[in-house]
Amino acid sequence: MSRTAPIRDEPMLAVVGPTASGKTAAALALARMFGGELIGADSVQVYRGFDIGSAKPTVEELAGIAHHLIDVADADAPIDAAQYAALADEAIAATIARGHVPIVVGGTGLWLRALLRGLVDLPPVDHALRAALEKEAMALGLGALHARLREVDPRAAKAIHANDRIRIIRALEVHSQTGHALGDLHHEHALGAPRYNTLTFVLADDAELVTERIIARTDTMLAAGFEDEVRALLARWGPDVRALQSVGYREMIARIQGNVSLDQTRTAIIRSTRIYARRQRTWWKNEPGVHAKLPAAALSAVAQLSEIRVHLRK
Repeated sequence: MSRTAPIRDEPMLAVVGPTASGKTAAALALARMFGGELIGADSVQVYRGFDIGSAKPTVEELAGIAHHLIDVADADAPIDAAQYAALADEAIAATIARGHVPIVVGGTGLWLRALLRGLVDLPPVDHALRAALEKEAMALGLGALHARLREVDPRAAKAIHANDRIRIIRALEVHSQTGHALGDLHHEHALGAPRYNTLTFVLADDAELVTERIIARTDTMLAAGFEDEVRALLARWGPDVRALQSVGYREMIARIQGNVSLDQTRTAIIRSTRIYARRQRTWWKNEPGVHAKLPAAALSAVAQLSEIRVHLRK
């Protein structure tokens, strides 16, 4: 699906950045100012039932603003970056046809890259190689495969969580098939031509402020019934669906399946979320095509809004 030229000339906006950086609130403010609709780019919010743990915006928060690509799939039908980009292309085209401004909002870096810049062409899955790697993961543990990935593909290893079985195995597959590191291939491809005429803002608040928000969000999640949500998802899908391996969900599963206290779970969720936010900041540190990196509150500053008006020709 790699493309070297834009597929749309109409201007749009993107508000991206780490978890708990205020992306949704900032994007909603822009949508109200400029007549926009939100196009989600979150690899957990796409799944039905994953509400509290993914911090999906509520009906009250949206207040009538359309938010696409939330609740579009069940957890047993996982969506990859290429599928996401295709769905987002459709949502963007429909938004433009309605005379509204598409505002992409989210923090899943690979999905955003797939949408805004396209994906690097990769070899198809070698099922025999995949089966061998799966067998190795079962025998040696996933940590051993992640350690090998750190040796052959440090870029990918830094971006992929040590528990992300699917992405670890895929990165090792690509290295074995091509002799090239998947992380390097993605990095080089990211320098290609953009697919959309996008003004992209990375929300980059101080790390201490983001940590405060992560703590507050975790407490809100727990008070809102996050444990009950995870129990219901486990009962329906079992523990092996990919979305249940995401931050927050895997820590709550550990509590449900083991002897882990609520306080220990809270601490684990906060720690994992901070690590995830740090990895997201690293991703956006060198990502091309970014217009500005700024605190969430600064996105409403007059200078930034005037630049947006010029971009949108409004």
